[in-house]
Amino acid sequence: MNTSSRLTLLALLALLTGCAGAPERPDSGIRQALFNLGERAATRVMAAPELPRPPSDQVLLLSPSEVDASLGIEDERFQESLVRALLAVSDGPQVLDWGDGLSEGGDNQWQLESHLEADGPRLTLSDRELLPYRLKLTLRRPGEEAARWQASLQGALDATAL
Repeated sequence: MNTSSRLTLLALLALLTGCAGAPERPDSGIRQALFNLGERAATRVMAAPELPRPPSDQVLLLSPSEVDASLGIEDERFQESLVRALLAVSDGPQVLDWGDGLSEGGDNQWQLESHLEADGPRLTLSDRELLPYRLKLTLRRPGEEAARWQASLQGALDATAL
């Protein structure tokens, strides 16, 4: 085998090795943007003074997330990101999807509601569009109407990642 053939073979092997070592993840930008938002929400919930300590003794019952359709994010996709972020909290609470059968819970149960809504028109930049949002978080006791804690997060998501 001549030098030129060897170099071609080595280049081909390097290319194939690089392709095999780095699988493509077409929605990694979406996942990362939503996971970052979920992490911010989880941090805010864990800091709620109404949530007894240690949080590992608590159970968060998640109501289905409500997401403004104009953001282009499916309710379930945001809910998954929020659940993953809450489960990733070290010594965090147990996290369960909320159902009507759990409405009469113990003293360690908290219902978490999340509403993700558009907070203004799309902002057009030279290379992308940003979607301003407001995430409202509410903690209440199962079966109670009154909120025990509320917070909101504001920011903007890159529309190209959605």
